Amino acid sequence: MRVRADLDGWVKRWPKVFPNLMRKCPERYILDGCYFNAHLFFMSPQAADLKILLLQIREDALTQQEEFDEFVRFSGLQPEQFEVLNVFERSHFEPTCIEHYDALFVGGSSDASVTQPDKYPFVQNCLELIEYCWRKDVPTFASCFGFQLAVEGLGGKVILDRDNMELGVFSMQLTEAATRDRLFRDIPDGFWAVCGHKERAASLPESAILLASTPQCPYHAFRLANKPFYAFQFHPEVDTPDLVVRLTRYCDRYLDDSNLLAEMLRDMQDTPIANQLIRKFIERILQPAKAAALTPAEQAS
Repeated sequence: MRVRADLDGWVKRWPKVFPNLMRKCPERYILDGCYFNAHLFFMSPQAADLKILLLQIREDALTQQEEFDEFVRFSGLQPEQFEVLNVFERSHFEPTCIEHYDALFVGGSSDASVTQPDKYPFVQNCLELIEYCWRKDVPTFASCFGFQLAVEGLGGKVILDRDNMELGVFSMQLTEAATRDRLFRDIPDGFWAVCGHKERAASLPESAILLASTPQCPYHAFRLANKPFYAFQFHPEVDTPDLVVRLTRYCDRYLDDSNLLAEMLRDMQDTPIANQLIRKFIERILQPAKAAALTPAEQAS
């Protein structure tokens, strides 16, 4: 396509960077030192109207911005279509705050735990928001910490399990239900995904339908029956280059031996399949849900 050809010409100004970048994520380009998302050129009119509330649980500004950029990049949406609610900056909020948005996205956290609501009082507000979205059929995409909020908030149980901590890139095994699922139906079994967690689900909510697991973590992805609600213990929004940055920054929080970091970096796998889940959620879950909620007059406008 013409746009693709033009972009290919521009990035050839960085011949040493471009081959590695394209191999890791062909939808990312470097233009004048900045990442560019080619999907933005092909956004549908329906997607262009979406407004997302991104619930962030990040204490440092650098990681907060990185996570925001990751969701923007892999969603194919514009940055201005996202509004951030960072609980470290605004710890008290009503669940009705979601009412002016089309969906809730929830990111991860290296700064808090859902198992310690007394230490982190904003956890209770987050749980109430999750339950509200479930009851009101608000499309929800919950990653890592968001997954654990969904588990705890809707009747499951999250535990601390350091012995089975996952840190790095892991192969996801799909369930039979995933092969029939609207979001996962064309996802290959054994796809690679970024993980970084010491807590895990010991049980899921009653209405949860399990979609993916690993030997260390039996509950890695689920959807809620008859709801536009998906949760992932792994990180669909993080790719391998971002993981390397994140691991280096938080190495001392997870690893007792710095040599383990070097070993993990040698064994890294790319995660393009996992990263596609955000855009697929928008196309297959969020946009149909929004269209179904419109009145005939709104659909015609």
